Amino acid sequence: MATTFDLADVKRRMQGAINAFKNDLASLRTGRASPNLLDPIQIDAYGSLMPITQVATVNVPEPRLLSVQVWDRGMVAAVEKAIRESDLGLNPQTEGQVIRLRIPEMNEQRRKEMVKVAHKYAEEARVAVRHVRRDGLDLLKKLEKDSAISEDDGKRHADQVQKATDQFVAEIDSLLVTKEKEIMHV
Repeated sequence: MATTFDLADVKRRMQGAINAFKNDLASLRTGRASPNLLDPIQIDAYGSLMPITQVATVNVPEPRLLSVQVWDRGMVAAVEKAIRESDLGLNPQTEGQVIRLRIPEMNEQRRKEMVKVAHKYAEEARVAVRHVRRDGLDLLKKLEKDSAISEDDGKRHADQVQKATDQFVAEIDSLLVTKEKEIMHV
């Protein structure tokens, strides 16, 4: 079976890194309520860890309020405990099977911490894109060495991979700037 170079596959993998970065950004607190805010929370349910979305419904009834409707009455305490122990700084208030979470105003220091976290996520995404680039370039070198493609084709494909890398890194930087403005907006 001959290995071939597929630029579309390289771009698809780079897009995967961008999508993961977008999910990470969506879970960052900006001062407004968002159901994605609770995505990183894992609940100890039925003997295993589960995402909160598998044991409850998260709604945004008001701009600064999250409502978590727990499906199983026995899980309310576990969901409340997981939210309280998360590093989101939220204080759950339970009313039957509904947990309400007021989103407090973030102070300047907390905003700066969130920006640092966003920068960390951006760097992880850039590294992921560079790993995809490295894999693509390694494949091109191997194909050149095995005489499966010419040196000129290898150079042309390497340039295309680099252009794709630059494009995706620029998109990451753009998303980061947007999120940073959103976090720092008072």
